[in-house]
Amino acid sequence: MLFTTTALDGFLEGTVRSATPLAFAALGECVSERAGVINIGLEGAIIAGALGGTIAAGVAGPAVGFVAGAAAGLCIAAIFALFAVWLRADQIITGTAITMFALGLTGTLYRGIYGSGGVALSTPTIAAFAIPGLSSLPVVGRALFAQPIVTYALYLLVPAIAWWMARTHSGLATRATGESPEAAIAAGIRPRIVQTSAVLFAGAMAGIAGATLVLAQAGTFVENMSSGRGYIAIAIVVLGRWRPLTVAGAALLFGAANTLQSLFQTMGWQQVPYQLFLAVPYVLTLVVLAGASGRAAAPAALGKRELTAR
Repeated sequence: MLFTTTALDGFLEGTVRSATPLAFAALGECVSERAGVINIGLEGAIIAGALGGTIAAGVAGPAVGFVAGAAAGLCIAAIFALFAVWLRADQIITGTAITMFALGLTGTLYRGIYGSGGVALSTPTIAAFAIPGLSSLPVVGRALFAQPIVTYALYLLVPAIAWWMARTHSGLATRATGESPEAAIAAGIRPRIVQTSAVLFAGAMAGIAGATLVLAQAGTFVENMSSGRGYIAIAIVVLGRWRPLTVAGAALLFGAANTLQSLFQTMGWQQVPYQLFLAVPYVLTLVVLAGASGRAAAPAALGKRELTAR
């Protein structure tokens, strides 16, 4: 059998843990894309959040580390918003440049601050907290209710964003901007303000995702540790059809793929190169993007540069 009861519990727990940073980044990107902006620079915001969280946590503890991670991601997003939203540069090219800039900057800062020895495993982290009673539930108890506090925050954030997007004036303005900026302007909405706000939110969420990688999972910073999670988050948004609840479900699917590749590596298949197992989440990304082509209803104005000045 591939799974014993213990192995299944571990697999489900690992799935939720791996999905947490992906869900943070994907939820932020979902809001950004509903406003009509595709932020390829999400990868850069994640790695910036990881380094910002590492530095701040080493000085003032994990709680401050998460705040610093969000701030670092927001700063990267602000640069993207300046060029992509206000100067109307191509969103894909701008996002790619921002990611390359952030990867290079974080690597340089990391080596400058910590030297060739790096930060090792000395970064303060947050431990998992088992909710009494709920964590004892069969099968899903430990997977859902024996996680770090940041995962529980995500449980609240997912329905909150879904409610905000469907029931509030600002949420409806965000959706209107992503569908038809011209109609939004006619309704008194300022698309550039809406898009900038959405991009900054996405950057902060990506920064929290990066901080989660360090402060709730790895316990250390490694250059390029984002490992394509920003691009995977964009695929998750497509798979989730730009709806927060289904985006969260899609993040679980990718979390399972990431956990599965780790499981494969421990199964003793020595004849199979481990690089094939590492490719599982990225192959799934390609499959999802290919399968969703033509069927997912993307916001009508997604990625468009033309916007009436307002």
